[in-house]
Amino acid sequence: MPFANFKVPAGTLDDKQKQTIVTRATELYVEIYGERAWANTMVLVEEVADGGWGIGGDVLTQAMLQRHAEE
Repeated sequence: MPFANFKVPAGTLDDKQKQTIVTRATELYVEIYGERAWANTMVLVEEVADGGWGIGGDVLTQAMLQRHAEE
């Protein structure tokens, strides 16, 4: 069974955006594996609490990500 796990900052996506991730990830697997993937693809959109992740040894917060996006 194809499986995709997307981790995103909590509260940054609405339900429509999450649905888009699920749909497009499933479509990608169907493109690769064929039609049988429609019924068997699992996509998990997982919200990570603010400060619950990091890159390069530094903890990231939503405020830090927003500042970076504005630069």
